[in-house]
Amino acid sequence: MGEDKRELPPIPDRLPTAVVDAHTHLDACGAVTAADVTAMVDRAERAGVARVVTVADDLASARWAVDASTWDERVFAAVAVHPTRTKEFSDADKSEVERLASAERVVAVGETGLDYYWDYSPHDAQQDAFRWHIDLAKRLGKTLMIHDRDAHEDVLRILDEEGAPDTVVFHCFSGDEHIARRCLDKGYVLSFAGTVTFKNARGLHEAARLAPAGRYLAETDAPFLTPHPFRGRPNEPYCTAYTVRHLAALRGEAVHEVAQAVRTTAERVYQLPSVTTG
Repeated sequence: MGEDKRELPPIPDRLPTAVVDAHTHLDACGAVTAADVTAMVDRAERAGVARVVTVADDLASARWAVDASTWDERVFAAVAVHPTRTKEFSDADKSEVERLASAERVVAVGETGLDYYWDYSPHDAQQDAFRWHIDLAKRLGKTLMIHDRDAHEDVLRILDEEGAPDTVVFHCFSGDEHIARRCLDKGYVLSFAGTVTFKNARGLHEAARLAPAGRYLAETDAPFLTPHPFRGRPNEPYCTAYTVRHLAALRGEAVHEVAQAVRTTAERVYQLPSVTTG
């Protein structure tokens, strides 16, 4: 019998150096209570994924993420309204996002940006919201976490026009080597999800080889984008370990070197306390 596509992948062997899942959605993975969150990050820690950043895409999710970041010391949050949800983005919504994003354990304003793949919000509404989130990140002194789907040129243009915050992360980087080089030249950080493990993702493979240590992260974007060879099955933060090992193979580097690089970069980008556990 074939594998059950509803089942989670097996938890991989523990990484030699602890890492951070730089972008996940614990609520979308099925976590509701503090006990759910602890169980999920316990599974992650078994694979060497010691901390996670859970990311909101609407106000309800943002409220939950901020709460969840206080339930377990291994959990941090990012808060914004996703570009596909910006068709109606009121002043009251903005006030609420700013209040939530100001919380101590919120380490980024995101995910924000542009999404031209899904036809849920007009491009002008997305761009207006993106500009507002850029300003918020600068006012709060927090990292800007970018969602960029089929919108590379406009994302880069608006960052130039508004003036980027000190730290910008391209979550689930989806460009090729050319876009990667432009982002890196601007000082931005590329975060690689399970898509970088897909065999047909040649542009991503080249981008992952191009990014120097200190300028790339690993993430799951769980419950989406489960790494190869479990594509199509549910995803959880522990699957970051699969992506880290694949990045090491792509780059021709030792797993512990890549794990160390993604962890120390996450600590810097999200201003996390340093950990030394394996």
